[in-house]
Amino acid sequence: MSTSEHAGAPSGNDASPVPGPGTPDARPDGTSAVGRLAATVERLRGEVQAAHAAADGRALIELAKGIMIERLHCGPAQATRQLAELAEKATVSPLELAVDLINQAARDRVADVADAFLRRTRTGHTGTDPAVAVRLRTAESAALAADDTQAVADSLLQHALAPLGATAVAIWSAGSDTSLTLAGHAGFPADEAVRWRYVPPGVVTVARQALTERDTVRFASLAETGIPSIGRAHHPQGGRVALPAGTGGRILGVLEICWQQPLPPQPPVITRQIDALAQLCAHTLEDTPAPREYGRSPGRHGPAVAELMDLADGLHDPALVLTPHLAADGHLTDFRIHHVNGRFMDPAGRPRSFVNGALLLEAYPMAADESELFDKVQRVYATGEPFRAQRMTLTALVDQVPLAAVADISISRHGNSVLLIWRTEDETVRLAGLLQHAQRLGRIGGFEENLLTGEITWNRQLFTLYGRPATGAPVSLYDLAAHAHPDDGVAIGRFLRAVLHHQRSASAAFRLRRPDGVTRHLRGIAEPVLDADGRLLAVRGVYQDISSQHWTEVALAATRDQLAHTEQQSAERNRLALQLQQAIMPPSRGPIAAPGLQIAVRYRPAETESLVGGDWYDAVVLPSRRVLLCVGDIAGHGIEAATGMVVLRNALRGLAVTDAGPGQLLSWLNIVAHHLTAQVSATVVCGVYDAETRVLRWARAGHLPPVLVRGQEASRLPLARGLLLGVLPEAEYEEAELQLAADDTLLMYTDGLVERRDTAIHDSLAQLLATARTPAPTLEHRLDHLLTHSKSDTDDDTCLIGVQVV
Repeated sequence: MSTSEHAGAPSGNDASPVPGPGTPDARPDGTSAVGRLAATVERLRGEVQAAHAAADGRALIELAKGIMIERLHCGPAQATRQLAELAEKATVSPLELAVDLINQAARDRVADVADAFLRRTRTGHTGTDPAVAVRLRTAESAALAADDTQAVADSLLQHALAPLGATAVAIWSAGSDTSLTLAGHAGFPADEAVRWRYVPPGVVTVARQALTERDTVRFASLAETGIPSIGRAHHPQGGRVALPAGTGGRILGVLEICWQQPLPPQPPVITRQIDALAQLCAHTLEDTPAPREYGRSPGRHGPAVAELMDLADGLHDPALVLTPHLAADGHLTDFRIHHVNGRFMDPAGRPRSFVNGALLLEAYPMAADESELFDKVQRVYATGEPFRAQRMTLTALVDQVPLAAVADISISRHGNSVLLIWRTEDETVRLAGLLQHAQRLGRIGGFEENLLTGEITWNRQLFTLYGRPATGAPVSLYDLAAHAHPDDGVAIGRFLRAVLHHQRSASAAFRLRRPDGVTRHLRGIAEPVLDADGRLLAVRGVYQDISSQHWTEVALAATRDQLAHTEQQSAERNRLALQLQQAIMPPSRGPIAAPGLQIAVRYRPAETESLVGGDWYDAVVLPSRRVLLCVGDIAGHGIEAATGMVVLRNALRGLAVTDAGPGQLLSWLNIVAHHLTAQVSATVVCGVYDAETRVLRWARAGHLPPVLVRGQEASRLPLARGLLLGVLPEAEYEEAELQLAADDTLLMYTDGLVERRDTAIHDSLAQLLATARTPAPTLEHRLDHLLTHSKSDTDDDTCLIGVQVV
């Protein structure tokens, strides 16, 4: 079905019932207004489809006539007569004969597929329609004549895919960042196409899998995989095929085909037909096709390659500019080295003039196997997704003595070219640099003191630690105490005795007083150097600046003390809030006596004491013998939420004695929340029940609606308009009425009963209704059952009121 058919089809609750054969208004003869209109629409639709088919057929016949004019050197009229006579003699239609002529002249992918179909049909190996050649050529003709990809999608589905049982098709355009854009579609609802108009990089879909794998992806049924895809909600059990659509080794997009039913294994001929359609899509998606000579690389690359060559010449690393080399059948076989920059040195010593213009695999055969370098270049060219790798084995392009050189690789596509950059580094130089960086980052300085000659050697970092110029004199171990803080003399003495006298490795931490007046915390580590007879020759070691670590430990100790004090204060606040909350609303409470009602309440506190919230409930008999029922939820947690709950609960009790309706009560309560509190915001549902009439008047301020249980059914009350409390200085609240009957049960609750982090509130309410339908012997059992089977996972407190009419 095309998208135009979907656009006019009613759906959901908006669809009006059409009289059927069993209804009084049904008129099989079509004499009714509805019947005449439906017949007219169907007739016009058939005429439009017939006109499209005729136009496509005429295009193929005109193409065949052009071939005959060129081959027979005749005029248009004579070619027309010749075509008609040949068709009559061959006992085929002129359209089938025209397609046969085109296939013989073209000998392309479409002709090969059509011939294979016809051969298998004539030998009786398959029941395929012998007019498949007409279908393929018609689809090709419509695709080439179409001015956009959307028209191509409509043509493919109508002429080539619908006969194969397909119900929808999507043509995706691939971006350089591997994103997918829906370029054309047919058979999907319009809203589904809007939702899938763009797929960002990294989102796994059926089409994305075909793009990244560069191969056809088939699923007999989408139910066997959890991969999302366009139309999955409408065809959850249907088969799905996605093929990369590309030319010359470059993937331009993906053709995705959808079936309504599970897809059985397809014969090779059907597979080849679908492959041919993917090639048609590739030509449609190709913006500016580059002319080429078979057996050679594309002959014109435009200014983009010149700019890329300039970029490569400006790099300080070796770089190659590669262009695709295509075989006679249009498939990518190699890459031609279009340009090498001045940093490139051929491993075999060949001049750059030899390398320029050579094929990559011919000049460097090892690139085919070495770390799959050629495959990575081919993948980057096909998908446009850049490739980056560090410390990758690279020998084919590197002029080094080691058998396996290590390099950082960068491969990226720019237009119709690929830029390959690599960077190598000598291992010895790299390790020395790493050591210098480690000493600098770790603030470590090394030394060696010859005890026989008195010669002292420091590295540059140690002079920096001591605050001395590099041309200054080093400090001997024997003079170390003179440069340290006096209080650290004992620790330095033990350190020197262990190294110099006991001849064992030792360490010590001390405070160094530098010449510039700065005091630094250092740790010294030293080891003795002995000769063959065990005599002490020298001492080697390092000094490390641990000032940052020292002050971090000091700050951490202070932070621990402050955190312990804060935790104590927080625990005290939570304890007070919990006591205040439990004093007003105990977790369990017996039945509440009220005229004409049986009332039960439940309160479930949060599992974590730090999440003491502001959920509250109230059920009180007013002086007018009416019953006030309310449930509310203050935003936030802690002592502020608990005190705000007390203010609003008591304020509503006081306002209710005026005998005003619930809408007016919430308007007054909103003024209290906005002006008389510290900007408290809350949700409330409030009801006033009249036992004489059994009428419940109720209103809500941003709260979830009550649930009515009547018999074996449970339903939500319609939403009444009302903004949550405290947002605006003045607000009005819609008031609704509900006529209750004997044994009806009304449930009022807070969101802690239903909310889940991974579930929409609509689904959570549906679960609540299903639980509420469970029969219960008493109202108390019903409330306990609701709390027990609540699937909420937000660790929030919960209030629940149950009211049963007696």
